[in-house]
Amino acid sequence: MTVRFCDRYIDKRNRTHDQMVQAARSGVQNIAEGSQASGTSKKTELKLTNVARASLEELRLDYEDFLRQRGLPLWEPDHPALSRFKARRCSSLEDVRAWVEREKGEQKHTDKQGRTGTGTDRRGRNQLSVTVGGGPCPSITAPVLAANATLSLLNLCCYLLDRQIEAQAKAFEKEGGFTERLYRVRSAKRKS
Repeated sequence: MTVRFCDRYIDKRNRTHDQMVQAARSGVQNIAEGSQASGTSKKTELKLTNVARASLEELRLDYEDFLRQRGLPLWEPDHPALSRFKARRCSSLEDVRAWVEREKGEQKHTDKQGRTGTGTDRRGRNQLSVTVGGGPCPSITAPVLAANATLSLLNLCCYLLDRQIEAQAKAFEKEGGFTERLYRVRSAKRKS
């Protein structure tokens, strides 16, 4: 999602483009590498999971900066469009893209009172809104939808990684790592 988002909404010459893509990649790669290392080194697994968590936190902040710097809304978790996104349980980039298109398709021209009308106010300005809940909310654009959806997923990832790190730390504290277990086996062998 981040690669597609950056390619669409952030100039490739902008350093932020590469930073966001690399932070996303680092998160994914360090989770995979930590999982692979778990068989031989709990310490390395814990370290790499922490690196993944830090990378995804950096990426989360970049998405928030994107919205803030452009004066775009950062949605609360209970925002109606975000609630619909969560209910969809998207499992692929195509699912997210379809959700964005559906949300954009629900936009309607309204007058100042939120009634369907000409699409412009008395001064000729566009009055786009989308009906959510009982009334209209401000115009929802693809970058707003994509950034807030990605932030929702990043928040979930960070929450799950926090739980995983806590479990890994407890296991390391209780059982030790590979080196400690090997030492116990060698010591027991010498004693017998």
